[in-house]
Amino acid sequence: MPITNQQVAGHAFLRPMYDDPYFPDHVVDGGKTILLRLCERIEAGQPSDLETLYGLTQAATEEFNLLDRELVAAGSGIETVAREWICDEFCFVASAYGFTDADAEVLTAGRDW
Repeated sequence: MPITNQQVAGHAFLRPMYDDPYFPDHVVDGGKTILLRLCERIEAGQPSDLETLYGLTQAATEEFNLLDRELVAAGSGIETVAREWICDEFCFVASAYGFTDADAEVLTAGRDW
């Protein structure tokens, strides 16, 4: 399903991770896919409240938990700086879909990175 939100469609997800050689691009591609899939789910489900949005972001957070294992296997990992970059992307997505009051910590609650 193509993304219809123009702000999201034109966004370069995880750009700082792509720019840092510590993070292998082929694994970062997985993170970008997770975020785009989150956007597709938001567009398909049209959540009307924060609780519904948080349910969608929790599923994406679980996917990032698995992605962290791939990063570790590749000699990398989601450490402090990457954690902030990823959380910023979750906040960007929430804001782009009108959830400007979403709590950054709740968006990625359940993370183990």
